[in-house]
Amino acid sequence: VVGIARTHTTMISPSSSFPLVNAALRPHDSKVLATAAHPGGSKRPPAQAILSGGIAGGIEICITYPTEYIKTQMQLYENLGKMGPIACAKETVRTRGVLGLYKGLSSLLYFSIPKSAVRFFAYEQLKALMVDDKGKLSTSGTLLAGLGAGVAEAILVVTPMETIKVRLIHDQLSAAPKYKGFVHGVRSIASEFGMSGIYKGLLPTIIKQGSNQAIRFFVYGEIKKLLEERHPQKELNPLETALAGAIAGAASVFGNTPVDVVKTRMQGLSANKYKNSWDCVVQIAKHEGVKGFYKGTTARLGRVCADVAIVFTLYEQINKVLDKLWQKP
Repeated sequence: VVGIARTHTTMISPSSSFPLVNAALRPHDSKVLATAAHPGGSKRPPAQAILSGGIAGGIEICITYPTEYIKTQMQLYENLGKMGPIACAKETVRTRGVLGLYKGLSSLLYFSIPKSAVRFFAYEQLKALMVDDKGKLSTSGTLLAGLGAGVAEAILVVTPMETIKVRLIHDQLSAAPKYKGFVHGVRSIASEFGMSGIYKGLLPTIIKQGSNQAIRFFVYGEIKKLLEERHPQKELNPLETALAGAIAGAASVFGNTPVDVVKTRMQGLSANKYKNSWDCVVQIAKHEGVKGFYKGTTARLGRVCADVAIVFTLYEQINKVLDKLWQKP
């Protein structure tokens, strides 16, 4: 979940102006020139980034989760992968009802806030280390900071979250589901597979999240910069923010869908048929060809574009409200 906030006049370039989780930064660190602030100039409370990101992420997930569910089904089952996203959605509604499209939603909701917090914290820490003496972050610095943020969230939050989500969805698609909801599913998965089972697919998840955030931070920043140059005296409106977010989301989808497919297979209930992530790559290439690495792309494209566009827009709008509520008199 990436958010954008206006900053002091000493801020870094528009291509890297992202919200600062400043609680963990040393006040005396001369390299930290960009801090998220209220319109009046005071620093935003550290909890604001977490709260804004959590609310935005929760709303976004509720809106776009059906496409994530369909994408996961298409990647887990070859027959569903051949049906196409629309046919797959119709089949799900026919057999499980509309609510069937929301199976596994709770696992993403429960992890959305810590995922956002880890991402923002890691990005800003890395950014602070790489800005130059003028407080500007280079293109390579933006990519590396985004990569590091993605790796951090993959290890601390996303891998267990994705494993639980994929196995809950996989279980619900089986003839005799054994998990009776999120809590029971988590307990059962932890008991049956242990910590190593929850962290199954860690490597492809690290690669996926790292490349995701590197691409999204970079592309969003560049698009935002171009839009701001057109109207330097005006703030971007919600439609412009959403457009930049959607383009950034699309770029990340085409850049790492093969990794997402491997990650999904390694975190499914049938993951034991693969020796490791590389063996999964070999098996997909052997039995399904290149197209096998792009299953669910259409469904994922719709979800991710909407995801990034919604989160960017909501994050900024929520922050504007919180700025007024928390602004010191």
